[in-house]
Amino acid sequence: MLKEFKTFALRGNVLDLAIGVIIGAAFGSIVSSLVNDIITPLIGLLLGGINFSGLQATVGDAVITYGVFLQSVIDFLITAFAIFMFIRLINRFKHKEEEKAEEPPAPSKEEELLSEIRDLLKQQNSKPS
Repeated sequence: MLKEFKTFALRGNVLDLAIGVIIGAAFGSIVSSLVNDIITPLIGLLLGGINFSGLQATVGDAVITYGVFLQSVIDFLITAFAIFMFIRLINRFKHKEEEKAEEPPAPSKEEELLSEIRDLLKQQNSKPS
């Protein structure tokens, strides 16, 4: 069983997945900082400093902080939009690289020689004898 686990754990897919999770966590902290430190304050300025986190309702002894939920939803939407814009930017750069790479390769010397032979044979066959 230990041998099977070692084979499984060291398989390329598992290592790729682990690397993806680590990079994803690092990317998540970058996006969180972007949203919390740059985008949200700017939106707060535009909206007059609205902060929903203080909204609450009291029902009996229970305090329902629905404002925290609303703030979380707004933060999620801002984060999702920021990630969308970032991925869109990356895809544009990839698309430009793909366009450059799509140029057809130059014909090989063999192909050029074969084309010349074909053209010469066409010329000989088209001449009246």
